[in-house]
Amino acid sequence: MVTSLLTLQKPKDISVDDIEAELRDIWHNYASDGSGVATRATTFNVIIYEPEEIQQLLAALGFYSKPIDGQHGPETRNAIAKAQQTYDLPITNRVDQATLNRLRQEFRALLPEQRHYSNADLRGFSLNEALAAQNPCRVITLCPTFDDEDTGVTAQVSAYCPIQKSSGSRLVCCEYITLRGTKQALDRVDNLVKSLVIDDLPKFVWWKATPNPEQLLFQSMAKLSSCIILDSSYYGNPESELLKIHQLVDSGTNVADLNWYRLAPWQELSAASFDPPERRLALLEMDQVGVDYEKGNAAQALLYLGWLASRLQWQPEDYQLEGGDYDLRRITLKDKHGRSIDVELAAIPVADVGEVLGDLTGLRMSSTNLDANCCTILCSETAGCMRMESGGGAQSCYIQEVTAISDQRSDLLLEQQLQRWGEDVLFEESLAVTAQILKLLDLVNN
Repeated sequence: MVTSLLTLQKPKDISVDDIEAELRDIWHNYASDGSGVATRATTFNVIIYEPEEIQQLLAALGFYSKPIDGQHGPETRNAIAKAQQTYDLPITNRVDQATLNRLRQEFRALLPEQRHYSNADLRGFSLNEALAAQNPCRVITLCPTFDDEDTGVTAQVSAYCPIQKSSGSRLVCCEYITLRGTKQALDRVDNLVKSLVIDDLPKFVWWKATPNPEQLLFQSMAKLSSCIILDSSYYGNPESELLKIHQLVDSGTNVADLNWYRLAPWQELSAASFDPPERRLALLEMDQVGVDYEKGNAAQALLYLGWLASRLQWQPEDYQLEGGDYDLRRITLKDKHGRSIDVELAAIPVADVGEVLGDLTGLRMSSTNLDANCCTILCSETAGCMRMESGGGAQSCYIQEVTAISDQRSDLLLEQQLQRWGEDVLFEESLAVTAQILKLLDLVNN
């Protein structure tokens, strides 16, 4: 559904010191015309860290000529494919860790005077419709740039009013503040950002990058937020980043991982498959689990395993990286009776890649006891799971197709998260077990 917007104030360049005064003037000028049909939203604050490194890299390297807007549409995907072809990388039309590393390498090899691009920077100008529909009171967008010279931070302010059919004649309007500068410059304005947040309203931080506890701005925003929103599908090294997320949760920060909510259909069908009374006891016989996921990001597979293990009170015992064509990971857990559970995570190359890197494609839960009635196979309706169904054995399996949530895009999941902010105990318990598994790998490597 498209949200219609009335422009109260188009984006206007101003001094950083004049932000609050300019916003007051917008409301004062609008109120003085006597119409009185608009009111300032009193809902929540959103701070968005919008790095958009990929488009900036592609632009500087000459592959991308469209605006820097944070939207990975056809033009961005085509530019990624051109870069992959130029650098002899697998052509996937989207960024994996190998592609990102090569783009960074090529950018660093440019001379300082070559590290510039003329693309218009629309971050903070192109409004997120799903976010606007929630009527935030104030949106502060932080846009780090690749400039070699730190010339400070620039600011724009604007105001928009989402038009809702059921809202009557009064419009509820939102304020937008956009700050641009190098990462070093933005680190210096963390106190300014804090001062711009309206204290008595909830404070969401949507950090559209990997969490970086070493970064001053990230530290400051994590402390400020009522809930910091992340998306582990972005991460090139999800094992390391999931551990950082767990550390955040352990420190008392409310965290929401949008990638976690993409697992809901798999969790619901997994639980429903053992609802029948005749299968509930068979659940205790399960000692073999296979999880297939789309190659490129293991975050969903690891989070799903953390959820399953936390629900069944399995304790991680061992974690081995086997590698091979499927980047196999073998994990051993023990149940409360000391039985071993063997888990295999497999990265499956798929021809028709989805919108999110690392989506689950198949799940098999079974038992070495061939008389147990616990064999369950769940398959993605788009990718299928032929590998799971060819497992053989004497058990007759319960087989179901999983329909992914209708909208997997981060901005649409964000819209839902803004309505249920706070501590997510199930996520935290699942993440804790995932972290235990990942720490086992660190012990093995050391």
